Amino acid sequence: MTLQAKLDAFKADFQAGKPPYNVPPSVIATMHRATAELIASGAAARALKAGDRAPAFTLDDPEGRPIASADLLARGPLVISFYRGVWCPYCNMELQALQEVLPEFLKLGASLMAISPQTGANSRKSVRQNGLGFPILSDPHNAVAAAFGLRFALPDYLVDLYKSLKNDLPAFNGDASWTLPMPGRFVIGQDGTILYAEVNPDYTRRPEPEDMLPVLRSALAVAA
Repeated sequence: MTLQAKLDAFKADFQAGKPPYNVPPSVIATMHRATAELIASGAAARALKAGDRAPAFTLDDPEGRPIASADLLARGPLVISFYRGVWCPYCNMELQALQEVLPEFLKLGASLMAISPQTGANSRKSVRQNGLGFPILSDPHNAVAAAFGLRFALPDYLVDLYKSLKNDLPAFNGDASWTLPMPGRFVIGQDGTILYAEVNPDYTRRPEPEDMLPVLRSALAVAA
């Protein structure tokens, strides 16, 4: 089953109010409204695209060790997934799918990482629960997400909904701003050029991890 098929199956059960979430229709309607407004805002079109220069960054891994994008790019291409957090089931399913393809990325000389506004403690939880062999880097205040054009502020009515659901983003992220990254997937070449970019303001839609393999193969061929 493809990643998107798994996400669609989960979404159907979630929106039907099935356990364990048992979500009422009013909650679904509010989430739909927020997604529709983010799509209509055109924010995704303003994110970085293939051919753009990727911003350099240094972020801490779950153990507090600094990881510099320049150091990773010195060894090969870089695959990045911007991850909303441990509380998001769609994001966790994406990380699991990326983990399945990780051996292929490594064969092609690429490094894989996720970037999230959440704290290191929550990233350790994400790595453990999803069985990941790649790091989740903490992006305080979504600063790197903003540099890629992904950061957005949740509307007040969605903040109120999250609070009612005990989805306390300031606690998860150690940041009072109530911002998130739009889900984004990037492949960055060793020269810092973005070779692949997929950004979707609808968090229930994600590209297949295999979609990046042809790009990585081409990058490897050019390097050779």
